[in-house]
Amino acid sequence: MIDQSTLRGRIIAAALKLAEDRPWKEVKLLDIAEASGVTLVDLKHEFSSKTEILSAFTRAVDDEVLRRAPKREVGASPRDALFEILMTRFDVLGPYKRALRSIAGEPRLPDPAFVCTIFASQHWMLQAAGIDTSGVSGRMKVGGLAGVYASVMRTWLEDDDPGLARTMAALDRRLRRGERTLSNLEEVSSCFRRMANVLAGCARTGRHPAGAGAGPRPEETSGSGI
Repeated sequence: MIDQSTLRGRIIAAALKLAEDRPWKEVKLLDIAEASGVTLVDLKHEFSSKTEILSAFTRAVDDEVLRRAPKREVGASPRDALFEILMTRFDVLGPYKRALRSIAGEPRLPDPAFVCTIFASQHWMLQAAGIDTSGVSGRMKVGGLAGVYASVMRTWLEDDDPGLARTMAALDRRLRRGERTLSNLEEVSSCFRRMANVLAGCARTGRHPAGAGAGPRPEETSGSGI
């Protein structure tokens, strides 16, 4: 998956190999340069930080998942399609599990730029499952899937069963829960949109949204007799 015929590929592969052998927090950029057989200047021209290296690795994983993504079966639910896509992702990540355990063990807060990379990654996972990510609803789906993925990733890192039974169970459970939550949020959002449309229509016509029970408009009472 990682093209080690390129300089960037050699650097990414070297960084992951070092992460297998020691805690990620102890890996320095100089260590990565030496392990990949390049100078620190060469590495600097490609990456400015370890976070950038991880972002490049994440994008390489995205590409491989999209290449391997199974064709959607006719009649398959979006949740089932997404389940297959994410399990494909864990298959792609399999050879790097030891390194990812080291990286996940770093206690620091994630870099905002890397968080953006993760969100972009989940956007593509949803697209591969045929799920729309446009508009507010789409952003909610991306954010929700990022949370699901982070949670299931922790299970996967500790799941040494070749069949990944624990991972599959956790993913199915979280996707079902997320599907219900999103459905509820979309119903609330739809309700607010309908209310906004009603209020906008009332503003244009000058009518109170309560209709006939709101009483006459001022101009209807100004000329009335006693």
